[in-house]
Amino acid sequence: MEHLITIHPLWVIVVDYVLGLVMWTLIGRAAMNLFLREDSEFFFMRVFVRATNPLLRVFRPITPAFLVDPLVPLYVAWFFFMIRFYLMPWLLGYSVMGMLSFPLESDIAQFIYKVFN
Repeated sequence: MEHLITIHPLWVIVVDYVLGLVMWTLIGRAAMNLFLREDSEFFFMRVFVRATNPLLRVFRPITPAFLVDPLVPLYVAWFFFMIRFYLMPWLLGYSVMGMLSFPLESDIAQFIYKVFN
């Protein structure tokens, strides 16, 4: 299997990593919000809230009013997923959508595979 740096330019991998980390942080906040309130004293919940609140404010104008607050991070994460899955490959000139194959998740899967095999 080819390494991602030989397939994609470095800037593509860096942009995807940043978008992926933002997306997974938003998903983590939504998941933790199932069990904890946003004003919880739990360290990780405070980190997730502080890290994602600026993004949620940016997306507030396009967030539907009918969404309950715990689902708003998932809604915003969906935008980052769409950027990574559709916009990035299109901007890079791939003829098939989804061709970028999520470098962040690919590297994590390869690491897990190496650890357990």
